[in-house]
Amino acid sequence: MSQVEACYQAAKERYAAIGVDTDQALEKLQKVKISVHCWQGDDVKGFMNPRGDLTGGIMATGHYPGAARTAEELRADLEQAFSLIPGKHKVNLHAIYRDTSEKVDLNELEPKHFATWVDWAKKQGLGLDFNPTFFSHPMFKDNYTLASPDKSVRDFWVEHGKRTRKIAAYFGKELGQTSINNFWVPDGMKDNPIDRLAPRQRLMDALDEIFAEKLDEAYTQESVESKLFGIGAEAYTVGSHEFYMGYGITRNKLICLDAGHFHPTEVISNKLSSLALFSKGIMLHVSRPVRWDSDHVVLMDDELMEIGRELVRNDLLKVTHIGLDFFDATINRVAAWVVGTRNTQKALLRAFLEPTEELKKLELANDFTARMVITEELKDFPYGDIWNHFCEINGVPVGLEWFKKAQAYEEGVLLKR
Repeated sequence: MSQVEACYQAAKERYAAIGVDTDQALEKLQKVKISVHCWQGDDVKGFMNPRGDLTGGIMATGHYPGAARTAEELRADLEQAFSLIPGKHKVNLHAIYRDTSEKVDLNELEPKHFATWVDWAKKQGLGLDFNPTFFSHPMFKDNYTLASPDKSVRDFWVEHGKRTRKIAAYFGKELGQTSINNFWVPDGMKDNPIDRLAPRQRLMDALDEIFAEKLDEAYTQESVESKLFGIGAEAYTVGSHEFYMGYGITRNKLICLDAGHFHPTEVISNKLSSLALFSKGIMLHVSRPVRWDSDHVVLMDDELMEIGRELVRNDLLKVTHIGLDFFDATINRVAAWVVGTRNTQKALLRAFLEPTEELKKLELANDFTARMVITEELKDFPYGDIWNHFCEINGVPVGLEWFKKAQAYEEGVLLKR
């Protein structure tokens, strides 16, 4: 018996004493797919704009060596990351990551421009999610896309949105996993507007036009994502939380909650149970805001653990899709993927290792003392031994061993770019 296995058996007994089946917890965790965002690997540059200039309220800072320059390099980096992450997951692509030698604009994209991604995903046993790219393009004019007062601008982006739906459906059909196509639009104003209503009316109408054609939801479903503000849209964002909550509920779309898209004192964990009551479902972008939508690498902080608890305690995983969204150009990009994904899995595991039903009974009985004592004592339980066992049975490195492999990849591949 390995040391990891011996520690697992001891931890298993401790959890069994409070009514938790660790084997069952790991079976549940094994089924959870995390949608790993491709844009951490190249700082959101994509393969359409040679300069990779970012516009639309987003910014990647730092000059750490080794960013992917081609689709082949990006896929190789993702393979390295997935070799260090337990389980089989998904990759989340933006439209700017099309892989073709053909000169094609965003409003001309077709499934064939992503065929290499699909072939790769099949070989790797991965699913693919998608996002239209409503930024970093000359047609992002005066800080507007779908909400623009210029019909020619709106028409360009409406066509782009329509085409991404067909691409997402292609992903779902080819890979046998529903592809979530997430719509985030950065439209807004730097200073206080006079008319907040008209842009929202235009955005609503444009989205209705994009979604007019009914597609097979076994292949693709859409989610709509709000934001509080971004660079250049500090005073007013057309697609606010209230806008997309209303739109998603009335149009039967998934509602995307990004952990960094709200006020600094606001958290998304407390929104999950409410949205689950009224919406079709939830798409999560797990990120870490520091001062604004700064998209830092996900750490095992209080909010991440609370998100995990809300999903597990309320059985919301069946209506929730979990994706990551951060881009830090100051650190090893492969390591960023691994840390963020493994932490998200760990947060879910810690929630699976709670005696949830017993805690709910105590709460109903107004035994708040026992509820507090048990949840506090659980913080000292050896969940790490359960996690290490999960890594071992999935054939990925345990503990800091994964970082040694990431460092070797950096030395042998990334630093030579």
